[in-house]
Formats: sequence, structure tokens, C-alpha cells
Amino acid sequence: MGTGEVPIISLAGIGVSFGPVRALSDVALDILPGECVGVVGHNGAGKSTLVNVINGRLSPTAGDARYDGAESRADFRNGQRARQAGIRSVFQELSLCPNLTVLENMRIPYRNMPWRNWRGNAASAVRMALDAVFPGHGIDPYCVVGDLSIAERQMVEIAIAFSRRDIDARLVILDEPTSSLDGAIADQLLAYIKKFCADGGSVIFISHMLGEIFDVATRMVVMKDGRIIANDDAKNFTRDSLVDAMGHVVPDGAENGEGRKQRELGEDVLRMKNGLSARKGEIVGLAGLAGHGQAEALAQCYLERSSDWRANRAPAVVFVAGDRARDGVMPLWSILRNLSLQTLVEFSRSFLVDRAAEKKLAQDWHRKIKIKTDDLDSSILSLSGGNQQKVLFSRALASSAPIVVMDDPMRGVDVGTKKEVYRMVREEAEKGRTFLWYSTETDEILECDRVFVFRDGEIAAELTGDAITEENMLRASFEMEEAAS
Repeated sequence: MGTGEVPIISLAGIGVSFGPVRALSDVALDILPGECVGVVGHNGAGKSTLVNVINGRLSPTAGDARYDGAESRADFRNGQRARQAGIRSVFQELSLCPNLTVLENMRIPYRNMPWRNWRGNAASAVRMALDAVFPGHGIDPYCVVGDLSIAERQMVEIAIAFSRRDIDARLVILDEPTSSLDGAIADQLLAYIKKFCADGGSVIFISHMLGEIFDVATRMVVMKDGRIIANDDAKNFTRDSLVDAMGHVVPDGAENGEGRKQRELGEDVLRMKNGLSARKGEIVGLAGLAGHGQAEALAQCYLERSSDWRANRAPAVVFVAGDRARDGVMPLWSILRNLSLQTLVEFSRSFLVDRAAEKKLAQDWHRKIKIKTDDLDSSILSLSGGNQQKVLFSRALASSAPIVVMDDPMRGVDVGTKKEVYRMVREEAEKGRTFLWYSTETDEILECDRVFVFRDGEIAAELTGDAITEENMLRASFEMEEAAS
């Protein structure tokens, strides 16, 4: 990399404040052509605010942002400057229009697309991008986005960010891009990132998956409390030194299955027609490639045991959504109201809510899971994506439901919080609570007592004890396909 290269974006002394809250303080950062910058930090460290300054969505309240070395001011035109510099973003909260087709979503950022045969041109452009990033994707550009799985929607948004259009992509910001992708599809994306950077493009890669960060990043930026506290070549970090730089937010706990131990389990509390079963106090994992029936099995389990029109003082099951924007948060409500939603009927009397009990419950979970806010009455949207997910998890565990259904619940949650959640899940299981846990992350599935591997909507394997390994899960994910060929 030549030392005389002009940065695509150069930040100097950047500060961002929202009233009395300082989201960024004195941030300095240059992004040069051809590098992949891994940005890490716990939830609420300022990562999303940083990238929103870079892409022009937020104007800094202090400092200077320069695009391609040109003078600029902190004003509303930074969004236009970022676009002209070829800066594109894929947000943790996906921003596709669900009522439009894939090709129509491609048309929105492609402002100068010729009107003649624009549908065909858009379909061709998005198909070409999907083929390049995710070979064998099987996504039809003419299908409606709302009909796609969350993994397919994430693939579409990533492909659109890398697509060819009037201004080619030079810097692509990826915020938790693999949070809904299974391992094989995530590997396709990581391989494309390396190729894109080798060809002179740049990527800002934000992820709590440290293995992925080390796989693609040429430089590491560590953030804490709105500041950059480390900025160095990736080769100068190890996993341990990176975690140490981020700072420990919870005590280290057992992980990667070390916390799984033999314990007495109760009677069957769940037995479904597809063969899925669970016992009292058991943590049951649903594994396999994304989109092979796991989410449908969870939905069936939940809907068969819950009413679609009335709340219950003694709910049989509670649900933790992975797609929080669609199935989880109430965007117009406060953090407190979102957290207490599931339990309102449990501590209400004669149609009146016990507000004191509601507030105490929210404060208890605020402390337990360390939701990063000073005001529980603030809007849920004031939280980072990972902290919103903490609220949804707290909402479920605060209820009295004996069965907890979790659909990839730790999307975008930092490694420290994950360890704490694993500990809490094990404690609840030891008290007799049953968990059905679908995850795209192998480390989470390794926390389970029993694992059902899905393939083509059916259970391909049931793993217990020492048989719960990544190798066995991968073999079961593909063996039915091999047998059929």
C-alpha cells in the first residue's frame, strides 16, 4: 500500500452528541483503498454512530470529515459526498422495502439507471451481484422481499451494496453482515470481501464474530465508550489481546460447550410430529443450514401453545425473536414498555397494571443483563441493535413461561453479553425451564444438551453429549443431500 494514497474518508477530532449523551469523542480515522478495517467493541461502544458519520447519515457535532481529501464541513451534504465517493452501507437492521421486489430494491439506490427497460436492467444487475458474492444463491430478482427468509434478505442487501451502478463501490460498510447467515454462506461473503479488497476496494467490517474479523481484516480498530482506543495492523492482535483491548463487561464464563454438564432432566414437555422433542430442564438446539425448516418448527411450537388473541397469566411458551425489527421491538414504545410487555398481565389486577412492579422488573433486568442506557423511559430505538436484543431476551426470561423458544436470539450481541446469557440460560434450565434454541452460530449450539440437525425441512440427525460437535452437525447438514444425489 503506497504511503501517498489519498484516504477515501478521513476523520479528524470527530465528536457526536445527542443532548447530554456523547456517542463519539475525538475520533480520528483514515480508510485507504485496498484495506479491510475490522471495527470491534461491545454493544454501545459507538461503532454504529461512527459508520453513520462516515456514510453521511449523521453530521458530527465536532471535528471534520473529508471525502477523497476534499475540504468539507459537517452539514447535510455529507451524505451526498459519501455517495459520490462510492461509500455504501449494509446496516445491522436491514433496510430493504419488504413490499417491493428484489429488483425494485436495487432500483432505489441506482438513481441514474436508464428508464428504458429498467426492470430488466435492475434484475440483471442484482442477479450479477448475487452470483458474484453468493454463488448458487437461488434468489429470484422478481420475488417480493417480504417473502424471503431473513438470511436471503441479508444476502440481497449485501449484494446490492457491492453491485455495479452509476458510481461504483469503493468503500462498503458491513455492520454484522453474517448475523443471519449460516457458515457456508458466511464463508462465501468473506471470500468475496478478500477479493474486493485485493482489487482495490475497501471494507469496514463490524462483527462480534472474532474469527471472521481475523479472517478478513488487515487492520483492527477497537472502540470503547465512543472512543477509538486501539488502531493497528491485524497481525499485531491475538484473540485474547483483542478481547482485553475491548474490556471485559462480564466475568469470563464457560463457553463452547464447557458449560454443558449432565444433569437430571424431567419428563417430556414437548413432542412434535416432525420428531422434535424436549424434556423439562433441557436446552435443545436446532442446527443445520439456514432456511431448512428450523424457524418453521419453532413457529409451530409457539403457535400451538399460545393464544393469538388474549394474554395468559400463566403462559405456556414465550418467544425471543432474532428478526427484532419485524417480530420483536415496538418502535414507538420506551425501553421499559418493550421489556415489560410479556409480563404485564402477570402482575396486573382488574385490568390495571402495577406500575411499581413493572418498573422494578425493568430495573432488575437492566442491571442483570447490562442494557446500556441511563433512562429506561427512552425510546427503544435509542439503543444499539445489540442492546435492543438484550431487551427482547430480558422480556422472555422475565416471564413465567416454562418453555422458551429462541429464534437466533443473539444476533449482534457482543461476546461478553453472550457469555452472560449462556450462564443465565443454564441457570434457568437447572430450575426446570426448557429452551428450544435455533442459532446460526456453532458456539451457541455447542451450549445445548441435545441438538436436532435440520435438512430440507426434516430432522436429519439427533445429537447428544459428546456427539454434539461442529463436524457432526456439518455432516448431518449435507448427508441427506448426498444420499439423494
